[in-house]
Amino acid sequence: MSRILLVEDDKSIVNNLTEYLYGEGFEIDSVDGQALAIEKIENNKYDLLLVDISLKDGNGFAVCAAARAITDTPVIFLTASADEYSVVTGLDMGADDYISKPFRPRELLSRIKSVLRRANKTSDFLEHDNIRVDTERGLVTKNGTEIFLSALEYRLLLVFLNNKGTVLSRDKLIEEIYNFAGEFVNDNTLTVYVKRLRDKIEDNPQNPNFIKTVRGLGYKVGD
Repeated sequence: MSRILLVEDDKSIVNNLTEYLYGEGFEIDSVDGQALAIEKIENNKYDLLLVDISLKDGNGFAVCAAARAITDTPVIFLTASADEYSVVTGLDMGADDYISKPFRPRELLSRIKSVLRRANKTSDFLEHDNIRVDTERGLVTKNGTEIFLSALEYRLLLVFLNNKGTVLSRDKLIEEIYNFAGEFVNDNTLTVYVKRLRDKIEDNPQNPNFIKTVRGLGYKVGD
């Protein structure tokens, strides 16, 4: 699991990005200022830094400079200012990419994966038992044979694979479907999609071994 440090002082952005990126398989640490960011970088190892240029305490340029002095961790700048000076300054300091606010989470995710691929710090594949997902191509195979999932079935599978060994409550899974679909969903919707996914990936859907039911708690993939 790739570990990201998010340096951002807007709490709503921090909360939304943390939840979204966690659902996509990333571990997220966050701080809201320059000093705390530098302290984190000095004492922890990260695969990527997401750094807002404008901070209440200091600025993202100083964070990038400090990071470059002690590590080769990739840096993506988040900035509300699309002016040429900010972009050029950030790239000249060694930033790997930038994205202007407001941005779509999926666009940021694409940028993150691209930067991590260039740094050889991520894999485009998720696997468990006989199921393999090529996340770059959106391809799912079972025993090497492609299986076709709907968008929501695919989303559910990613959530399970990115949280192997963790019991996911029905409320958590409903939230993941809601965030992806952008429409109201309920407990019955989740039941339908879990059943559909099991029908396609389980060897015996009537006795599921891949997506296990944890009675009274939710579902789990893996030990």
